Amino acid sequence: QVQLVESGGGLVQAGGSLRLSCAASGRTFSTFTTYVAGWFRQATGKERELLADINWSGGTRYYADSVKGRFTISRDNAQNTVYLIMNSLKPEDTAVYYCALRPRFTQGYPYWGQGTQVTVSS
Repeated sequence: QVQLVESGGGLVQAGGSLRLSCAASGRTFSTFTTYVAGWFRQATGKERELLADINWSGGTRYYADSVKGRFTISRDNAQNTVYLIMNSLKPEDTAVYYCALRPRFTQGYPYWGQGTQVTVSS
């Protein structure tokens, strides 16, 4: 079993910043560097979307167009933690944010956090 715990969500004004954290642990948790980490979000009435992902070393990162240039994904393998730094937040960024892990060389994300609410006021 792999547990992911997100933190750092909250209420922020438009133009503000937040940093989300996601700590991984578990009895059968393998080496953190064997996982690709991703951040997703789901707004009310919308489908869950992939915002960013990062490979084991941090050398390869993907960003959705909607967050490119504003959000930064990073990881600390020594701490088994993934971060999402969100700058220049907009009201349309309001959503529940989730982190997820998938084993390298696979497609789907089997491990998910419980989500953290981010609300951006105008």
